[in-house]
Amino acid sequence: MAPPKTIGFREVHAAIERLAAAIQARHRGTKDFLVLGIANGGIPLARRLCAKMGIKRVGDLDISFHRDDIGKHPIPKEFTPTLLPADIDGASVLLVDDVLFTGRTVKAALDELFDHGRPATVELAVLVDRGSRRLPVAADFAGIILSAAENEDVVVTLPDDPAKDRIEIRPRAARTQPAAPAR
Repeated sequence: MAPPKTIGFREVHAAIERLAAAIQARHRGTKDFLVLGIANGGIPLARRLCAKMGIKRVGDLDISFHRDDIGKHPIPKEFTPTLLPADIDGASVLLVDDVLFTGRTVKAALDELFDHGRPATVELAVLVDRGSRRLPVAADFAGIILSAAENEDVVVTLPDDPAKDRIEIRPRAARTQPAAPAR
């Protein structure tokens, strides 16, 4: 098994700076601009981006009930509810997530978003685009583009202490299947 590869805090910070600059360049003066972090990994990234850009209208988007794998991954007891900072009807919405992989999380986020109204536009910003899409989804803004094998996980850590920020590319842990019931 190959050892994990780590991208350190300096590269993570540079990627966040690039994201913020690109978003600001496109949305300077955009009215009704909302930034929504996709729970859970997108929330700290959305907050950091908004802090850098001076944006106050940031919220959280919970996709738990729209996941297509809810049978395999039940909703955790501690989940983050959807919190919208303003009405999304007619707004320009930026969805933010930590990693873009298959596109299924983005599809679930769009389903949750449209449960609350009809935005004028929706864009996607991700810290890491790792490729291997299974749905026709592309990020409008990506901080880091890398290739990770199907059998690798890309894990983003953005704790309260930015000096501990990191991205790890590591072999996927063996996923255990629940034991079959005894007959």
